[in-house]
Amino acid sequence: MMCYFTSIPTHMDYDGQRRAEKLSRIIISLFGVVGLVWGYIIQQFSQTVYILAAGFVLACIVTIPPWPMYRQKPLQWQKPRPENEHTREQTTKSKKRK
Repeated sequence: MMCYFTSIPTHMDYDGQRRAEKLSRIIISLFGVVGLVWGYIIQQFSQTVYILAAGFVLACIVTIPPWPMYRQKPLQWQKPRPENEHTREQTTKSKKRK
């Protein structure tokens, strides 16, 4: 059971973050405008708030989990450089001077 939870990807690449942010702003803005117009037509501000809250919930469901559409361009990290004896000596000497 625990292996299932550790196998769930929890990361999102930078392009996915940009896409998720843009999508959430579009969803909330669209629901806000529709809610404002609908609330004005029926003269009920509460309907505006309900529609905006529904847009917020939808935006959270669509953008908060790291869906595969937000993980399409992963970062290619550089390989760590092997540490040799010469660089270890220099770092220990510089630490001793301080």
